[in-house]
Amino acid sequence: MNDAAAPSGPSPSPTLGDAMRFAFGTLTVLPVRLRRWDRPAARGGMLCAPVAGLVIGLASAALGTGLLLLGSGPLLAAVATAAVPAVLTRGLHLDGLADTADGLGSGKPAEDALRIMKQSDIGPFGVITLLFTLLAQVAALAQLYGRGWAEGATAAVVAAVTARCALTLAARHGVPAARPEGLGAAVAGTVPLPAAATAAALVVALSAALGSTHSGGYGALHAALAALLALAVGEAALRRCRHRFGGITGDVFGAVAETTGLAAAVVLALG
Repeated sequence: MNDAAAPSGPSPSPTLGDAMRFAFGTLTVLPVRLRRWDRPAARGGMLCAPVAGLVIGLASAALGTGLLLLGSGPLLAAVATAAVPAVLTRGLHLDGLADTADGLGSGKPAEDALRIMKQSDIGPFGVITLLFTLLAQVAALAQLYGRGWAEGATAAVVAAVTARCALTLAARHGVPAARPEGLGAAVAGTVPLPAAATAAALVVALSAALGSTHSGGYGALHAALAALLALAVGEAALRRCRHRFGGITGDVFGAVAETTGLAAAVVLALG
């Protein structure tokens, strides 16, 4: 994810519009003008991150389902579903995943690893990680679309929402920034723990509701479990990056989001 100057200085409480603009302005390429770039707005924006994920997930599900109903087959529907988030984020999360993989794989001290992550090129670790991540996404979605459009659409939405909820959790109090500037510094430690936990609970509940629409109680349990396990995987990735780099960056945010979304899709494909 791209880095920008960190907000500073006291500011009045943001409105819901400010929070939504921050969320959609930083996490999507939708034409949203950021009116505030400060800590309170960042807190609101990170709390609204799952809402941005919901919009992305619905768009992904709509395209994949439309192609499937037109007779495209599960594989093409899965490819289209996986492509929509990349388009709507201009590939920022995927770029962050690749940069983080290069930093983690370099084996160098934190300062040198962070310098590698800021370079514009992608190294071998990043290429391999991107390749297998996208293959796994498409494989999981294709299997789900093969069971029916409802299961594929549910997976698209659950994966997108849980991926952005992982960003809410990553911006919670106690998680430091690895650099003094950039998106990581802008949002690090802005979200209170109770608010982050509430957001996660709402996302799990939404996932259960979506799962119940096509498979009843089993679908609700399966989708809720997928969301919980995916958030746990995202937390593990976050902890690894904190230990390795000393905190979070915009690239780490992208890596956490992609890892979480993939985990949700894989769990839904199982069973």
